[in-house]
Amino acid sequence: MSRLRQSKRGLSQVVTTLILLVAAVLLTSVVTYYATNITMTRTQQEEARITKQHIWANGTSTVAGFKLQNLGGRDILVDKITIRDVEPPWVNIYYNRVSPGTTILGSMNITSSAKLTGPQVILFGRNYTQASMDIPLASGGEILFYVKEPPNISVQDVGTTCSLAVFTVNGQYRVECNVESASP
Repeated sequence: MSRLRQSKRGLSQVVTTLILLVAAVLLTSVVTYYATNITMTRTQQEEARITKQHIWANGTSTVAGFKLQNLGGRDILVDKITIRDVEPPWVNIYYNRVSPGTTILGSMNITSSAKLTGPQVILFGRNYTQASMDIPLASGGEILFYVKEPPNISVQDVGTTCSLAVFTVNGQYRVECNVESASP
């Protein structure tokens, strides 16, 4: 009988504790991986890019121009535009939604602030609309912007670097560009 009792020994407490810890860590890792995978695939990221940025100045006017691309998986809402950290009024911002499938080659064309008047303006064969409030931009879309008379920019700034920023509800996108002479 005593021989039978001695052969029915269980695992030691140390081994049992290690097995339970390893099982708990593995289970936690699997649950964390699954939850992260679910949230990352179902959550679409916001990403925008400012390209073709220019700021032109001469003795009579200043104009900024740039292209905004929505590269993310969700639509965005352009909430504010600043040039040198100062927000121009919406009525000084003109935009053109680029048709899907259209490729914009080359740079933004230089223009005069005198041409940016009224609710609709045709520049270089494109119809630009005067902004009045926040501007939505669909995922994969592009918008061309012209800003008439950006505040704090003058002919004395030619050759200096200025920041240009676009604010959305969830993000801020900033680039820098040199102020260029608009005089021939």
